[in-house]
Amino acid sequence: MTDSTLLQAEFPTRTLTVALAGNPNSGKTSLFNALTKLRQKVGNYPGVTVEKKEGKMTAPAGPRQLSGDSQTEGPEVSILDLPGTYSLAVRSPDEQVARDVLLGLMPDTPKSDLVVCVVDASNLERNLYLVTQVQDLGVSVVVALNMMDMAERQGKEIDLEKLSRSLGCPVVPTVASRNKGIEELKKVILSAPRRGGERAWHMPPAMEECVAELRQLLMKEHGIGGRLAFSEAVILLSKEDLSNEPLAQGSPAVRERLSSLRGRLTQLNINWRSAAIEARYAWIQSILKEAVHQSVTRRLFLSDRIDLVLTHKVWGWVFFLGVMGLMFFMIFSVATIPMDWIDNKFAALADLIKEAMEPSDLRDLLTDGVIAGVGGVVIFLPQILILFFFIGLLQDTGYMARAAFIMDRVMNKAGLHGKSFIPLLSSFACAIPGIMAARSIEHPKDRLVTILIAPWMSCSARLPVYAILIATILPAAAPLQKAGIMLTMYLLGIFGAFAAAVLLKKTVLRSATPVFIMELPPYRLPSVKSVLLQMWERSFLFLQKAGTVIFGLSVVLWALMSYPKHSGDPTEALNHSFAGMAGHVIEPIIKPLGYDWRVGIGLIGSFAAREVFVSTMNIVFNIGNAGDATEPLLDAFRKAAWPDGRPLFTPLSCLSLMVFYVYAMQCLSTVAVVRRETNGWKWPLLQLFYMTGFAYFAAFVVYQGGKLLGF
Repeated sequence: MTDSTLLQAEFPTRTLTVALAGNPNSGKTSLFNALTKLRQKVGNYPGVTVEKKEGKMTAPAGPRQLSGDSQTEGPEVSILDLPGTYSLAVRSPDEQVARDVLLGLMPDTPKSDLVVCVVDASNLERNLYLVTQVQDLGVSVVVALNMMDMAERQGKEIDLEKLSRSLGCPVVPTVASRNKGIEELKKVILSAPRRGGERAWHMPPAMEECVAELRQLLMKEHGIGGRLAFSEAVILLSKEDLSNEPLAQGSPAVRERLSSLRGRLTQLNINWRSAAIEARYAWIQSILKEAVHQSVTRRLFLSDRIDLVLTHKVWGWVFFLGVMGLMFFMIFSVATIPMDWIDNKFAALADLIKEAMEPSDLRDLLTDGVIAGVGGVVIFLPQILILFFFIGLLQDTGYMARAAFIMDRVMNKAGLHGKSFIPLLSSFACAIPGIMAARSIEHPKDRLVTILIAPWMSCSARLPVYAILIATILPAAAPLQKAGIMLTMYLLGIFGAFAAAVLLKKTVLRSATPVFIMELPPYRLPSVKSVLLQMWERSFLFLQKAGTVIFGLSVVLWALMSYPKHSGDPTEALNHSFAGMAGHVIEPIIKPLGYDWRVGIGLIGSFAAREVFVSTMNIVFNIGNAGDATEPLLDAFRKAAWPDGRPLFTPLSCLSLMVFYVYAMQCLSTVAVVRRETNGWKWPLLQLFYMTGFAYFAAFVVYQGGKLLGF
């Protein structure tokens, strides 16, 4: 009888659930992608905003696939990618979710039958700490020894059999980014025993006695099993802050016993905070001494030599700004070719509809509403793909952690540390995942400050707005000049975010600046498949938004701009429409910024989503266009004028508009996520007020200051 047949007998009616656990930067996500291919879905865990990634494991290659015998294929395997964590001692929402899933406490998420611990082979001592904690739970464990190529380059020789015997579980070498060892890991997942091994590491006798005593109390008070009670007892006895520990908070008897046991250990000169940690590491060091051999003398590896430059006080910044500049240069050079192609296709589609249909409201809705609105945003897809390509590349190579390291020097001045940089950098793509990434920050006030300033990072939704306005200012400029202006807009957002952080940390969210400790992962060649998969996911979400939100808004905005009907010319009809009326109402407020009522319509529409400004302007100027052909938005901007004939979109007014979009909070989805993350409306409403107010102030200073200087 085969291993898979035994499994089918053990799990005849349900899916086999496998959790992937591991430290950040251990290659866990690459392994998840390799195991599941494209058979995966992303959502949120019930009741929280932590991302949930799960997928179906593809069958391992071998005779079972070729036989066609369903009785020997084994159960369906569901893979769950847990948030990266260094420890099960909870310090952040991400770590809380990882621990709850492993304990089977997360609603709508089955308890795992097997845990695959993804371990960075080049950093075994640090990574095996989590493995010992997972084993303490009594679950079945398989170790995926990832990044074996990096360990070999460091001159490490790992005896897999010895390591497996010492750990008491299967150990499978892998290089997930190159798809090496994946088939072997799949077979081990299907054949691994479904029970945990005995604990191999031990603490000082007095600590063991105290843990055993607390374990018995937890079993009695909370009715939990012995292995789980042991794991919880070790964590509770070693952790100073128990605010996130329900077993202690919900039981006065447990809290009293903890105080008594800690006092006893202190009298015996045993540090209860570190005794268990030191015991784990001592045991890990002892097994690595036997299983790992350094074949060459430790020297300054290439990774270290690169870090001497990329983390340098000066050259690190030069490289960082150079990468950003290169990204924007490609956005304004390489992306223009597919953008022109997309623009021509949408224009041809509009012309085709106009030729095929008689003049009517339906034809105008399709050409001036849907095609002009949706097409005006989709045209920027190539630029957004380039943005996500660079972000994926920086993450995959390990450079993101270096960027966080050099940014720590600046962020420390704002009262934050480098760990806040990762959510802020993620916000360049979209503020929503950036805000959600702040869950990895341990301190609640620092987490809240990061959430409140994240939307000031210029997200991809601002890219279409910047691009069209920069092209209006400098129609004949070289890509390098346009990239320089774009980089300036991004830097304005960064400096504004830091200024807001300083203000918040010194007032309503005052707290001490935390110490920043970060492990720099080794450099590695990026996985082309992983980067392309990320680009596909993000572009799909962008197109989905264009096909739903922007489509719907385009239809609504077209209706508001077309009704009530007016017998005058198109511009006069737009002037008397519902949207035109709203634009005229706010024109006195926005005129000091250099905008007229037509731009006001765009500002109103873009409060739903920033990129809607471009689609709204497409509709405004196509409805107001007396000609029969769809006019390119750039040409319409250059022709637009005030009633007295002055150009509307001057370099100064365009700059004022870009500054407004740098700082304004114009994204209802972001407001909703901030409300969920902060459990109320207090902070999102404050964020909406101060960001919009500052955006108006900054745009006013730019426009009126520029006029005073003679521009």
